[in-house]
Amino acid sequence: MRLHREGNTILLLSFLFLLGIGILSYFTMACLWFIAVTTCLVLIFALILQFFRVPHRTISAENHQVVCPADGKIVVIEKVYEPEFIHETCWQISIFMSPLNVHANYYPIDGKVIYTQYHPGKYLVAWHPKSSTENERSTTVIETNEGKKVLVRQIAGAMARRICFYAKKDQASIRGTELGFIKFGSRVDVFLPLEANIHVVMGQIVKNRKDILASL
Repeated sequence: MRLHREGNTILLLSFLFLLGIGILSYFTMACLWFIAVTTCLVLIFALILQFFRVPHRTISAENHQVVCPADGKIVVIEKVYEPEFIHETCWQISIFMSPLNVHANYYPIDGKVIYTQYHPGKYLVAWHPKSSTENERSTTVIETNEGKKVLVRQIAGAMARRICFYAKKDQASIRGTELGFIKFGSRVDVFLPLEANIHVVMGQIVKNRKDILASL
């Protein structure tokens, strides 16, 4: 287990802020109130810490398998038209990331990055039908060695206020390496060719770099 680098500044500022409140309460409150406030402050900092945790996981997948890029719950499995880059009907698999999930996102398959784009936008709740087209989001398209295209879209939600994505066009996509980070959760959509064999079901809880979404 380690902490993600995207949390360094937030964790430092949060620690100093909460420490200041703790010191102030020590000098201004009765003992029982000080203990109660201190307990709350520790719990708040522990919650912030878990936002940025990165557990160690070993990937076990074959070349044609698409691994889960995010922790969360499967909330969409449907055939839709993808209008931004692929311009074809695809399988869409959406993973909702709650504030309690790991927020780092990973490349789901080996290949080459052929397209990246960041879109500023709104902060609708992640399950809103228009969140995938109107919210702040980033799009990364990977082309496998066999010429299959896989699109991964990070989508901000009502709580998430910043998407970090590291993909650059023409760089290698290595399954299980970091694609990006969504601060405080939200949603990741994966678009796959129609011939893909889907391995997950609605409502399933999945883990990044561990569970298999589909086979190409």
